[in-house]
Amino acid sequence: MALEIKAIPTLKGKEADRFVKEADKAFQNRGKKDFSKQVKVARAILKKANML
Repeated sequence: MALEIKAIPTLKGKEADRFVKEADKAFQNRGKKDFSKQVKVARAILKKANML
């Protein structure tokens, strides 16, 4: 039994413009992660295993 292929909804007009603006705003304001603690722990493990 075949399943019907459903159309993918597409944003148009004002909704599309608003979506693009919000996406750009979210992309510009994305947070940065600080992995310095994890790097320090990883280096300690590698040093203890004589791999660094």
